Amino acid sequence: MSVSCGIECVVCIGCTRWAWKRCTYIGNDDSKTWTCATYEEFEPIPRICRVILAVYEEDLRNPKYPPSGGYRMNPDWVVKRVTYSDTRVQAPPYLIYIDHDARDIVLAIRGLNLVKESDYKVLLDNRLGMQMFDGGFVHHGLLKSATWLLNQESETLRELVERHPGYTLTFSGHSLGSGIAALLTILVVNNRESIGGIDRSKVRCYAVAPARCMSLNLAVKYADVIHSVLLQDDFLPRTATPLEDIFKSIFCLPCLLVFVCLRDTCIPESRMLRDPRRLYAPGRIYHMVERRFCRCGRYPPEVKTAIPVEGRFDHIVLSCNATSDHGIIWIERESQKALDLMTERMTKTTAPPPQRIERLQTIEKEHKDALERAVSLNVPHAISPMEDQDNNMETMTSQTDGETSSRSGPKRTNWDEVVQKLFQKDKSGKLSLKKDISAD
Repeated sequence: MSVSCGIECVVCIGCTRWAWKRCTYIGNDDSKTWTCATYEEFEPIPRICRVILAVYEEDLRNPKYPPSGGYRMNPDWVVKRVTYSDTRVQAPPYLIYIDHDARDIVLAIRGLNLVKESDYKVLLDNRLGMQMFDGGFVHHGLLKSATWLLNQESETLRELVERHPGYTLTFSGHSLGSGIAALLTILVVNNRESIGGIDRSKVRCYAVAPARCMSLNLAVKYADVIHSVLLQDDFLPRTATPLEDIFKSIFCLPCLLVFVCLRDTCIPESRMLRDPRRLYAPGRIYHMVERRFCRCGRYPPEVKTAIPVEGRFDHIVLSCNATSDHGIIWIERESQKALDLMTERMTKTTAPPPQRIERLQTIEKEHKDALERAVSLNVPHAISPMEDQDNNMETMTSQTDGETSSRSGPKRTNWDEVVQKLFQKDKSGKLSLKKDISAD
């Protein structure tokens, strides 16, 4: 009896400890050691959220969701708007917008529509370890959608880039669209000559409330061009469970989240990092925090940023706001509030130019440190900063060769062939699709 009582006590203590850790774990814990974002790096995000929100609107001149801040879109600057009838179940709706004030060309993609079967077809087209791409793993359905979209719009983007040579090119999306936008960015960055020879520093991606769409080595590798934006307790960037399982269980989401919490608590983080098939939220992360432990209501949002390798939103937050924080409307409003607070601080203490230059150097150093950290943790297919620099030089060389050979006339790029080139070679040297590769 004494032995059984002792075992019961140990089990009860263990369960109580787990329940306490899970119930007291809040979204603020994920980024409590990160640095605060500056005005210059966060400034585009409310504007980009506004453009994404425009994809949801029926009439841009009479928006259903009016702007929360000073930024307003000019409907006359919309180059192209594509609906579900135009995408032919290949991708969600999107629009192409030229922001002449910000000197930015934006392609914005909407998120999942719960009543559209075509979005589920994109979402469900994936299995763990199904798609290997550019030395890592990605979501198969999102990659197919990104490839189709570029086959449709690469010529339009090329013309806009050549017509406005000083403008940046921004890919953005919300939820399901964020994964497509992130993979679009990887394709374009590796084949910039097909989009007018645009410089890498002019290509950006803002993945708002992102889906986990790429393996850890790719998430860190492209952190200089891809930026993920999260609001507090958002469940989707934290859920390593395949997206199809999440939305199959959408009507019992709280039960699924509790199960995921229990499962992830029992899996060591080192094992998670060694699994090459495990997908993550892409790039550098901007985390907006507005709630604190044992405090009621929303507080002025604070934006933390980092390129994390360990603790990259691997744990679900059991919160009543886990689904509401996923909404693009809330993200747009809170990002505008955060930017307004940064503006107020700037009017009081304006940072001199040397400090801004130092911040840019710090961002570059953070990227190099993240690459080195991924290598030191034995993350599968991780590359060192020197290898990343060599890859960039090779891309620039091939870009120059491509521009020289294409001076006789523009040639339409087949992005399906580009994807084939980015597949990892097998042992025989052939380009092939690798499936069901087991974890380390």
